[in-house]
Amino acid sequence: MIKSKLRDKVLKLRKNKSKKTININPSNIYSYLKKKNYNLKIIGGYYPSNYEINDLEILNYFFKRGSTISLPKIKKKSQMEFYKWYKNDPLLINKYGIPEPENTNRVYPDILFVPLVAFDKKLNRLGYGGGFYDRYIQKISKIKKVVKVGLAYSFQKLKTIPVNKYDKKLDIIITDKEIIK
Repeated sequence: MIKSKLRDKVLKLRKNKSKKTININPSNIYSYLKKKNYNLKIIGGYYPSNYEINDLEILNYFFKRGSTISLPKIKKKSQMEFYKWYKNDPLLINKYGIPEPENTNRVYPDILFVPLVAFDKKLNRLGYGGGFYDRYIQKISKIKKVVKVGLAYSFQKLKTIPVNKYDKKLDIIITDKEIIK
């Protein structure tokens, strides 16, 4: 099945199923990443929209343990950068209707929480089709090591995700039911 059809199918499913409160325990994520000795200094999150896993509680958990939190801003030419943010900091709404930090203090995350539409057991991710995260992962990987962590509902797992040369794999996918690595 082509990506656009898969995307439509899973987004519809996610909209219907996410009305039930399904959460991922922030303590479990933190403990898992700490046990793996990953650098937890700067965390890149996202402001949840379109029935995505809500990572704000997870980001707050990391903040309370000393991590710097950041959110993405969409820039020119479909590029994305991450800027320092904390839950009471002002946000501006971008052209996609997604809140972004007003802050101009750019950072490069050590851990990057990535939203996704669907995923497979090979750590492939189906996003929204804009390539923002794929381009950002390509860019940051030249600057520093970043651990790419997909956050998803277990029902978003598919047998296979069609990939092309621009698609970047994740390092870990954490769902409400499992950790795939």
